[in-house]
Amino acid sequence: MVDPGSVVNVIKQARERRTAPLILELDLADGIVETPPADPVAALLSMRRTHLRDVLDGLRRARSDSRVKAVVVKVTGGVGLAMTQELRAAVQAVRDAGKYTVAWAETFGEGGRGSVPYYLATGFDKIWLQPSGEVGLTGVALEEPFLAGALEKAGVQPRFAKRHEYKTMANTFMEKGYTPEHEESSRRLVASLGEQLTAGIAAARGLTEERVRELTDRGPLLAAEALEAGLVDALGYRDEVYAELRAKAGPGAQLRFVTRYSRTTGLAKKLPKPGHQDTVALINGQGAIRLGRSGRGGPLPAQGPAMGSDTIGAAFRAAVRDDRVKAIVFRVNSPGGSAVASDAIWREVVLAREAGKPVIVSMGNVAASGGYYVAMAADTIVAQPGTITGSIGVVVGKPVVSGLLERLGIGMGHVADGDHARMFSITEDFSDSEWERINASLDSIYADFTGKAAEGRGLSRERVHELARGRVWTGADARDNGLVDELGGLDHALDLARKKAGLAADAPVRTYPHASPLDRLRPPESSEDRTAASARFDGWGSLGGVAARLGLPAAGPLTLPGSWEIR
Repeated sequence: MVDPGSVVNVIKQARERRTAPLILELDLADGIVETPPADPVAALLSMRRTHLRDVLDGLRRARSDSRVKAVVVKVTGGVGLAMTQELRAAVQAVRDAGKYTVAWAETFGEGGRGSVPYYLATGFDKIWLQPSGEVGLTGVALEEPFLAGALEKAGVQPRFAKRHEYKTMANTFMEKGYTPEHEESSRRLVASLGEQLTAGIAAARGLTEERVRELTDRGPLLAAEALEAGLVDALGYRDEVYAELRAKAGPGAQLRFVTRYSRTTGLAKKLPKPGHQDTVALINGQGAIRLGRSGRGGPLPAQGPAMGSDTIGAAFRAAVRDDRVKAIVFRVNSPGGSAVASDAIWREVVLAREAGKPVIVSMGNVAASGGYYVAMAADTIVAQPGTITGSIGVVVGKPVVSGLLERLGIGMGHVADGDHARMFSITEDFSDSEWERINASLDSIYADFTGKAAEGRGLSRERVHELARGRVWTGADARDNGLVDELGGLDHALDLARKKAGLAADAPVRTYPHASPLDRLRPPESSEDRTAASARFDGWGSLGGVAARLGLPAAGPLTLPGSWEIR
């Protein structure tokens, strides 16, 4: 027999859950995923990860939801600078809507980098720090290895050619230190990023920029020192943070992760509605660019995602064919890769625009080299000030290990049919005729890259060449130089797309291509079916496997070297 009292309690709890004040939570300990991975295994493993769209949508809805009284974020160092700027702007909008916002951390960079996480925290009404923590506000630094000396000792001869002097990947292997151009580019990157952090912290904390630089030069600061300097507002533990939040939010306040809030409150909007509903298509391009299908960038999950030209092309074609899609936002977070794959994606952007669909590019933490190539034909390019972009250039080459093999007593026999049959063999140097072919390829790719950049950006070829030559820029400097149109994040790009298409401010967004689990399992119907292409790992052609083993960027010649997430 059902207990009437239990039924009443269940109904009462359900009513309270719908009407009680809410405190939205966000835990950045595991970072934020830009988008669910393309391959099914990685997508399954990331189901419990926090997704950027859910966070932005949740914070946007919270601004007009009277139930939401406060937002609290546990700040850690797992988010890149450009995404940090995106979150910071979203939190500021919540503050402007009258909600109480709190950042708390056990520490800002215990024994590590704390400038970027602290910069994020300054976007909130109040900053709490655990008494045993510290504020690792120490500035921005860039360390870059040069392997020429070690390779020389090992008997390995790096053989690379590049276009032009700022394309620094080859320097990693061919130089023993900075070239003047390499040092100039790196110094400006660090200066631009430091300017952004300093100005943002100063404005948020009511300090002068000179005072922030003085504190940065003293850092890291102990908790008590940070409190005295006005960098944090209170010292305390998690329980004290949440006790204050509950007191401010009112009796019966409930905690809710912002992603869970976003998915439940937005469910009605996501359900299909009868009739024709105009929408914005969101296409996500993440990771190294390669021919084939998007997926993991290599055999190991740790090697990250890869942007496949077949997958991205299918997404653009599906969006163009769909009459409901009135504009396209292309989210790019990539250090580049294959020149051919980048060009194939560039073509799809051009075709989408020719079909009357405005294309807005939203750059993430990194959109450089091939990542800039795929973006440059868009109607509008939007980047964060801290986005790493540009690197319009090209490099190709190989390590010659014949000296190393000789030292190890290893002999290599070979037979070949064709003068260039062993062109990319790592056991012998390029011949004069092979170098001629290498340089012809580099000249062709660079001319194509800069020509298309000039056309897409409305600049002269001469001006593009001044900005190109392989040089890397921050989003702020790229905007000042015309390589980027506007500063902002994904939400700003979506708003621009709606305006360009004449849609309502709340017009829905649909991710393309949308593949159900059944779609992933069924055989493809044709070569245009989005499930047709299989993943391939051939950015460097026959040299791909060797390049990966030696630490070279296996994705291809339009690749930004190293790790460029500023955290």
